[in-house]
Amino acid sequence: MAATTAQPMGSLPSGMGICTTAPDLFYLPELVFGGLVWILVASTHVDPPNPLAWVMFVSVFCFVMTFLWMIIFVSGCHKNSSGWAAADYAYHCLAAMFYLSAGVAMAFITFQKKTGGDIKIYKIDIAAVVFSFVAFILYFLHTILSSIRWKNF
Repeated sequence: MAATTAQPMGSLPSGMGICTTAPDLFYLPELVFGGLVWILVASTHVDPPNPLAWVMFVSVFCFVMTFLWMIIFVSGCHKNSSGWAAADYAYHCLAAMFYLSAGVAMAFITFQKKTGGDIKIYKIDIAAVVFSFVAFILYFLHTILSSIRWKNF
């Protein structure tokens, strides 16, 4: 008889269990693509400063918070309460909205730079836009799966 390692309904994963549950599988890709946005935006000339400062804030904030959130789940500090399931949903919903707004702002600035300037910076900005929208999709999927988990909690 084989033992199952699935999480029971109404429990949040901890330890390496986050590598086997549906919404928590997105932690590492969120960190990778969010970090890429952070690196790419930081490597370009900041002109105009306001929208790119927002993109930098979003990428750094979401990178740090996602890393801390992942550490909380890995260490088991969440104690399987419904409050943590709701907080997981709320954080990922906020992060998805942040990345959507950052991606749109970055796309707008990149579109404006299309007609002049350094082509290398333009290509880096395009990559940042693409990775920003990939990060948005990852956070959005995490939000949907976290809401389902919260509902079933």
